Amino acid sequence: QLQLVESGGGLVQPGGSLRLSCAASGYPLDYYGIGWFRQAPGKEREGVSCIGSDLGSPNYADSVKGRFTISKDTSKNTFYLQMNNLKPEDTAVYYCAADLEYYCTGDISDFLENWGQGTQVTVSS
Repeated sequence: QLQLVESGGGLVQPGGSLRLSCAASGYPLDYYGIGWFRQAPGKEREGVSCIGSDLGSPNYADSVKGRFTISKDTSKNTFYLQMNNLKPEDTAVYYCAADLEYYCTGDISDFLENWGQGTQVTVSS
């Protein structure tokens, strides 16, 4: 079973940056599709960004395009979400996820088998 552990969340002022990390153990990430999701209080979980098992181009939610970047470092068995120009509406618990057979499309499906525990991101002055 692939295990995922997130880190990097915290409190940041509007306009600031954070980088979330998702460290994997149990299996190499090389051929896993990956995704980042978030859930704000009182709202449904939404997809933020993903890369499919085919290692194609990433997809991003419209709300984060141009500000967030997803990446994967197979040498560290870790993937990341770089978040720049953060806004108060980015406040949420962020989750990473991975699956060997994941099709990353524009709607950023949450149909992945392995999930991290979540990390809180709060954007506030």
